Amino acid sequence: MEQYVIKGGNPLYGEVEIGGAKNAALPILAAAIMTDETVTIENLPNVRDINVLLQAIEGIGARVERVNDHKVKINGSFINDVKVDNEYIRKIRASYYLIGALLGKYGRTEVALPGGCDIGSRPIDLHKKGFLAMGANVEIAHGFFKAEAEHLMGNHIYLDKASVGATINIMMAAALAEGKTVIENAAKEPHVVDVANFLNCMGANIRGAGTDVIRIVGVEKLHKAEYSIIPDQIEAGTFMCAVAATGGDVMVTNVIPKHLEATTAKLLETGCEIEEFDDAVRVISDGRLHRTQVTTLYYPGFPTDMQPQMAVVLGVAEGTSTVTESIFENRFKYVDELTKMGANIKVESNIAIISGVEKYTGAYVNAPDLRAGAALVIAGLAAEGVTIVDDIQYIQRGYEDLEGKLASLGAKIEKVTTEKELQKFILRVS
Repeated sequence: MEQYVIKGGNPLYGEVEIGGAKNAALPILAAAIMTDETVTIENLPNVRDINVLLQAIEGIGARVERVNDHKVKINGSFINDVKVDNEYIRKIRASYYLIGALLGKYGRTEVALPGGCDIGSRPIDLHKKGFLAMGANVEIAHGFFKAEAEHLMGNHIYLDKASVGATINIMMAAALAEGKTVIENAAKEPHVVDVANFLNCMGANIRGAGTDVIRIVGVEKLHKAEYSIIPDQIEAGTFMCAVAATGGDVMVTNVIPKHLEATTAKLLETGCEIEEFDDAVRVISDGRLHRTQVTTLYYPGFPTDMQPQMAVVLGVAEGTSTVTESIFENRFKYVDELTKMGANIKVESNIAIISGVEKYTGAYVNAPDLRAGAALVIAGLAAEGVTIVDDIQYIQRGYEDLEGKLASLGAKIEKVTTEKELQKFILRVS
């Protein structure tokens, strides 16, 4: 049993440093095996999804040297198997990035179909469409995605929707394909740009990442590189929302403010003060929040991964707010848990109608997925009384030492593993 136990009602003050972006690190780790030379990756977040992917990479023979918690060296010259399957890899969504990496390098691969958080349908059809267009034979059977190509050939590929996963996967395979590939309606998220920059550091020829048309000229091989991953915009946004909901004054450091613009704009609308610096944002909140409307969209719109955290903020804002989820259909699974804490939220189709309450009250809640779990932690920080958040393995998939970082800002939060530790915490904070 691992749980977070939180005594709410404390404003947050101080400074918190944001780690590397999980959503950039996962495909970058997969891409690192595409060369036979040693690749060094820094600013790696030490979270469960990263560790699972590193195990999978090691499992097919690659050399993985964990220099420290945030730095790794990978050498793909020792790979002896293109079939990726273990009990852990099926639990993370990012396993599919190994398809593009291995298909590009070896012309064949077999990867167990991915799991991840149950937030809605995330079909792999666009990945398949891209690989087929480049001349691969693709089969999905018995829980595996199999792809094989005698010669991967560049092609013109139009994505029916701007899928981050498909954009990155096709980009990786195309980096070592013959000829030129054009991806139209490509995803523009910062982590797409980061993966393209990393591949270019290894000798790829990719232009246009960050726009809706990416052009790739295939190269014969990739070489060694040293690379530092961008800061995690979702971790940063989560701390920004925590300050908004609890009140306080926090400097969020090691960020790229440009990546946070959509979150910043909505928090300004709720009445927070936000100051931007070169690599930091300062968030000030007096806890008196105003209603607003939020609609999730592909970047540069409001990120779906910030939707639950923002909903928690709006749950204690004056008036009625709406949150429209346009990306994933199961993203409101946290609403029942938040209702246990006194929230007044009604979900109609893909819209949550949120009537602000004066405060949340502590309760026993379960984290249904990664971002919803983080949102429930924020609610616990803002609540009166004690909140226990269960199933925190979801949260640990994407947040490194969340409890430690929050405690450094004055939050009363601990990770407990036994009933005795739980009671000890409650006694201490009562």
